[in-house]
Amino acid sequence: MRQVAKVCLALLLIPGVMFCQSSTGTRASTKKATKANPVATKLDELQKAIEAQQQQIQQLQDELKGRDSQVQQLQQQLTQTQATVSQTQQDLQAATTKSVPADQFDSVKKDVADLKDNSSGVALSLQDTQKKIKEATESPSAIHYKGITITPGGFLAAETVYRSHAMGADINTQLNGVNMPGAGQNGVSEFFASGRQSRVSLLAEGKLGEVKIGGFVEGDFLSAGLTSNNNQSNSYTFRQRQAWGQAAVNGWTVTGGQMWSLVAETRKGLDNRSEALPMTIDPQYTVGFSWARQFGFRVTKNVGKHFSVGGSVENPQTTFAARGNASNFALGGPGNGGGLYNSTANYSFNATPDFIVKAALEPGFGHYEIFGILSRFRDRVYPCVEPPAGSTVCTGGTIGVYNFSKNGGGVGGNARFTFAKKVEFGLHALYGNGVGRYGTSSLPDATVNPDGTLALLRSYQALGTLELHLKKLDVYLNGGEEYIGRRWNFDANNANPLNPVGYGSPLFNVHGCYIETVPGGGNGFTFGSLSGCSADTQSTIEGSMGYWYRIHQGPKGRLQFGMQYSYLTRNAWAGTNGADVLGNPLFSKPHGIENMFFTSFRYYLP
Repeated sequence: MRQVAKVCLALLLIPGVMFCQSSTGTRASTKKATKANPVATKLDELQKAIEAQQQQIQQLQDELKGRDSQVQQLQQQLTQTQATVSQTQQDLQAATTKSVPADQFDSVKKDVADLKDNSSGVALSLQDTQKKIKEATESPSAIHYKGITITPGGFLAAETVYRSHAMGADINTQLNGVNMPGAGQNGVSEFFASGRQSRVSLLAEGKLGEVKIGGFVEGDFLSAGLTSNNNQSNSYTFRQRQAWGQAAVNGWTVTGGQMWSLVAETRKGLDNRSEALPMTIDPQYTVGFSWARQFGFRVTKNVGKHFSVGGSVENPQTTFAARGNASNFALGGPGNGGGLYNSTANYSFNATPDFIVKAALEPGFGHYEIFGILSRFRDRVYPCVEPPAGSTVCTGGTIGVYNFSKNGGGVGGNARFTFAKKVEFGLHALYGNGVGRYGTSSLPDATVNPDGTLALLRSYQALGTLELHLKKLDVYLNGGEEYIGRRWNFDANNANPLNPVGYGSPLFNVHGCYIETVPGGGNGFTFGSLSGCSADTQSTIEGSMGYWYRIHQGPKGRLQFGMQYSYLTRNAWAGTNGADVLGNPLFSKPHGIENMFFTSFRYYLP
């Protein structure tokens, strides 16, 4: 614009300049002849300047024309480009409409949108998978070996126990071993600290086609070798708790090896490793809990999602107790050390395994079980050890020897309910003949008749549990009882025809159960044994309460601390306790009491 203004100004000035130039030139030519004029010189310079400006104006005009031409060319190119784009869009729309129907075109657009969504989902899934792979690589929860997954488990424990009356026992309590009032050890308490309940386990799982196969092994240190003691090294032996293999397909599961008996309650169907164990620190658990860990071959079937049924054959064993009997029978003997049995323990020579059947129902609220046990008991009878008076048959002790067998067993049930996902209530009961060893108190299965044949003892076991499960705290209450009936008779072939034989006779002497005796052995480690204390256990009753507090729980494992108090009583069958001043017999029912306090600090593997 400035250049245009200059051009316009120059056009306006040209006529005046030319007029001045013409007038000046006339006068200059007139005077030129006479002498030089300085004004003429200045006018000449001004004319030259005007000519230079005219040249510049002309150049500016030429440049303006060139710029106008370029602008016009650009406008033409823009118009052509817009027209081309518009035509291309029309052609594309026409081609698309002609080649693809509208519904298919919409479908394609939808597929493209879905593909975008799926791509986003795949990306997120890939990120998540990568994260999991990284975590599994850096902090694996299991070991993968030749197509199987191996998962280690267990815990390390530091535990203590205090008992108001000494029992000479570690963390594990002999519930049927509570002292009678006169025992010397009943006058002293005991404290033990132990790490022996520390446990290690290994779970192996794999696939063989459609069949899921695996196995589980578990052990702790609650056993003692001949050199085990608490003096210095405290070196106790590692023991087998569980060791079994398993195969499962189409709802069928076959398991074989050392495992929890099918009698033990489970939380899910009849699955191994889902046993509903009391939460106690005491590894003997609590009175009223029915269980065993022994060889079993088990077959179970899941029928739908809510019902399971199964059966097992399990290793048998007869627990036995009797008083006043003659040596006219035998049912087993000490273990054969060369046969890898404990030579200081007694083993019954069994005729058949124990047979157990069980069914579990989970209708949506609670878990319910019913089960049955069938056992066969046997001994070898020597009738001529104590022949009937006037017998002519018995010319030797082994004359007429024979094997005697008797069937026993029982029925039981379990029920477990959960309220508000925090409160859990459980009930358990078992009743039968010859099922004492399945109770945690290890009461006897059988006694003996005067003629040497086995007599099964009737018993029942009952337990109630109440548990509160919070985010970091578990609180539990247990109350249970185990009862064993009496079974006795007079031995007519004995020199004393009023001699009682069997278990729990009211004629057994219990007077000595209240009288302490002096120590024996002279070595400082032998309290005096009670004399005249034939106290057979009638029942054991225990109430316990405790808690577990989880200090930390995360991918690196779990730390927890627990405390437990238990009140345990052992009631004996009533027996004779001397006579009154008139000579009439007195009867009394001895019983022992134990107060126990436990603590436990544990680290569980993740």
